[in-house]
Amino acid sequence: MTDQHAELDAALERVIETARAHLAAVRAADGRIDDDAVWQAYVELNNASYEYDEQLLDAFGEVTPWDVEAIDPDEADERFGVGLGGVDGAEPDDPHPLVLSVRHRRDYRVPSVAALLRVAQAARRAAVPAEEESPAVEGVGEAVLELLQTGDGSLGALDIPELEPLDGVVMVSEVSVPLDLESFDDEDSSGPFTPGADDRLVGRLDEHPFLSEGDEETEEAR
Repeated sequence: MTDQHAELDAALERVIETARAHLAAVRAADGRIDDDAVWQAYVELNNASYEYDEQLLDAFGEVTPWDVEAIDPDEADERFGVGLGGVDGAEPDDPHPLVLSVRHRRDYRVPSVAALLRVAQAARRAAVPAEEESPAVEGVGEAVLELLQTGDGSLGALDIPELEPLDGVVMVSEVSVPLDLESFDDEDSSGPFTPGADDRLVGRLDEHPFLSEGDEETEEAR
């Protein structure tokens, strides 16, 4: 066996060893994100695979299916970072702790109150066991709340034919104090949405409903 073949066998053994070490690190991390040991084992496995691929190409003109590039271990931490705390493992100090507030308003027109109540009643009925009787939905406000509660809680739950979306607005602000719901009465409809004196508006996104050609003609006729 030539030295070249011996070197190739040794390179393959290195791939196997680093693959096992990488698997052991992954198992030890047990799903932990940005684990230092997993990252270091990854770099070693990557470089061992790269070296084997290069030696296989030199010896036989063949390649592996591994499309990897060499990673400089001395530069890897600086380029890609190591774990949540950086190279030294310490938690980074954030000199600018922020709380962001996203305020979203969208208005709707109700073409048919009866149709909206029927949809909300059906949603409420589907959310309770068959043997239980669900109370009637009374009013359009209660109907909209029911659709939000039985849906995913987002405004997407209101994307139904029984509600016609009008203009909306989204405002993103940096706030100094996060929302404390306990400081507002349940009947307070404006307090939780009122910007504080130190809040800084980052940006505003205006929403306009998409209208089909037929809808546009209807709007022009109104």
